[in-house]
Amino acid sequence: MNSTELSTLLVPLVAVVAPLLAAIVRRALVIPLVVFEIGLGMLIGPSGLGWVSDNPVLEAMSQFGLAALFFMAGNEIDPGSLRGSPGRRALGWWSVSALLALATGFALGDDPAASVIIAVALTGTALGTIMPMLRDAGLTRTPLGRAIGTAGAIGEFAPLVAISVFLSGRQPLAGTLVLILFAAVAAAAFWLASHGPHHWLRRMVSLTLHTSGQFAVRFVVLLLAALVALAVALGVDFLLGAFTAGMLARVVLQGGDPEELRVIETKLDSLAFGFLVPVFFVSTGITFPLSALLADPAALVLVPVFALAMLIVRGVPGWFSPGTGASVGDRRSAALFGATTLPLVIAVTAIGTDHRVLDEKTAAAMVGAAMLTVLLFPLLALAGRKGSAPAADNAADAEPFPQEAHE
Repeated sequence: MNSTELSTLLVPLVAVVAPLLAAIVRRALVIPLVVFEIGLGMLIGPSGLGWVSDNPVLEAMSQFGLAALFFMAGNEIDPGSLRGSPGRRALGWWSVSALLALATGFALGDDPAASVIIAVALTGTALGTIMPMLRDAGLTRTPLGRAIGTAGAIGEFAPLVAISVFLSGRQPLAGTLVLILFAAVAAAAFWLASHGPHHWLRRMVSLTLHTSGQFAVRFVVLLLAALVALAVALGVDFLLGAFTAGMLARVVLQGGDPEELRVIETKLDSLAFGFLVPVFFVSTGITFPLSALLADPAALVLVPVFALAMLIVRGVPGWFSPGTGASVGDRRSAALFGATTLPLVIAVTAIGTDHRVLDEKTAAAMVGAAMLTVLLFPLLALAGRKGSAPAADNAADAEPFPQEAHE
């Protein structure tokens, strides 16, 4: 069999084996599932057994998985949580991250363009990756979880804006104008979702929720496709469209029957984390140039350097994100989760190498460092927090889309 045929078999096999290994290892050590997915991808890829290599089918599916990951990250965010003092505080501390990242980028980059790419990659938080971890730990609807979620939303959204403005191949002014146009269309969609009549939508959701019609899932996929297509047509990064679609889907479905909303959330989780997202992470492992990185001592040294930079750039501001009165343990968890990154690093470094402003070994070192953050930082963040408030999440589950008070 050729590589495409093997990937059709082996990628789903890896996606099944990864949670089994994670469950076995969890008896001694809790390791994020994505670590197994990426590691097994390396095993079957060119850097390992060489059974599977990158191919057009795998690349296309990986892009779908990346879009689904950013969609689910946006879907976790209540737009109202970005208003008031929590949103302002998160944006303010992300601005501090941006300044630290620019200083780091110009210290490590070979030229201004490479420095900007490095800086943008350093300012991201892997919200779509850490939210399942927070959910499993029972933290998502605690004050700490909300603070991490708000900071992570800014840490995922703001770098995408930066990509669209500075890395779109346009002059900054033209890129900004196009971004404003995208924002205007998105704002109109949010207004319609918040104020338009939803009776027909809720009726169709109820009628098809347990049938082959699955109107809710199909409608959400349509929103994702529409905003991604709009982003691509305008030259805005498609991940910004995917993230915005996730937030919009939450607003559209808000106010429906709580039990039906739980069912829809489960279906979306199944589609994203049961199929599309694992393909992205396995593909990341397959395409990761581990052999080339190990063969270059200078590039290998950059891996811990970049990992430390990610901890400083996002972790230091993350320490302050919970606000006054937070415990040292909560601040430690917020800092480490805020510094956990990967999908944005993969996307940004790919843009850098495509535009020939970032060499492949530096890009590989950044991705390797991001993998370390996913492996180590959540473990350290959750150390000593076992069993922390799982009941809080369960209680909050009674209202899947809570209306919180914000200043």
